[in-house]
Amino acid sequence: MLGKRGNSLGPFLTSDRVEHRASLRADRIPLGILFMLGATVMFALSSALSKWQVASYSFVEVLFFRAVASLVTCGALILPGTGLAVLRTRRLRDHLGRSATQATAQSLIIIAFGLMPLAGAVAINFSSPLFATLFAALWLKEKVGIARVSALVVGFLGVVLVAAPGADSFRMGALFALGNAVLFGSVTAAVRGMTTTESAETLTMYQMIFLTLFFTLALPFFFTWPTSMDALAMIGNGIINAVGQYWWTRALSLAPPSAVGPFYYFMLVWSAALGFAFWGDVPTLALLGGSAIVVGSGLFLLWHESGKKPLPAD
Repeated sequence: MLGKRGNSLGPFLTSDRVEHRASLRADRIPLGILFMLGATVMFALSSALSKWQVASYSFVEVLFFRAVASLVTCGALILPGTGLAVLRTRRLRDHLGRSATQATAQSLIIIAFGLMPLAGAVAINFSSPLFATLFAALWLKEKVGIARVSALVVGFLGVVLVAAPGADSFRMGALFALGNAVLFGSVTAAVRGMTTTESAETLTMYQMIFLTLFFTLALPFFFTWPTSMDALAMIGNGIINAVGQYWWTRALSLAPPSAVGPFYYFMLVWSAALGFAFWGDVPTLALLGGSAIVVGSGLFLLWHESGKKPLPAD
């Protein structure tokens, strides 16, 4: 079929319709950005609540309440549209291994929150896309060029700069945060490989189910009976985290990653503000400089990857 301009693109797709669909996608980019900004606020609030809670309770208990509340919230958002069919999979072992790694990564970052300023732990966590690139090369055999290697090296130097200053507890916290970034990078690479057969809803539900299972099994060894207010705060933490996850997914469904991805780094701004407001953490020059390097490396990698192929119209 020929479009009005005589440019044939297929039996049902004309150049005018391509431009119309692209226009609709472009009109949704501002909404996608708003969802991404909202997600960063939710993630920063969840991180701050976790830092406050881990000062009185074990990281296992904090993560148990968060996992249960997140599972219920994600189920309420996903199951009405999919039913139990979302749980159909032939890769149960892969879901189990990925979730075990995710549980370990979450444990490390919660411990890091208790040992160092919130913004510092978040800044180090932003290096996870760099490690995801490394694991994708090792496991998925993706090609690693000079640009990817450069981003990885420079980003890691930024992590070293963030982790260097402060007392021994700060450096220990930085090691836990770095361990989380490495493991989360491996999870990201694993998810990239699993998306060939698994939907985002299936990945999310199995992650929530297994995380709840793991922390439930560990809870008897770490449990301290919380006050009613603390229990409500932990449940609220899980709901906030789940809403953040949902808004983050919505942002990526409304707009291409190259448009909304850079706004994810606003989480560092909210985390620094919360750290200053509640713990009196004043960002150091090393933290600001190292954060700028880590964020810059991530943005360069995002720009480099998004330039490899044209953005889809939908």
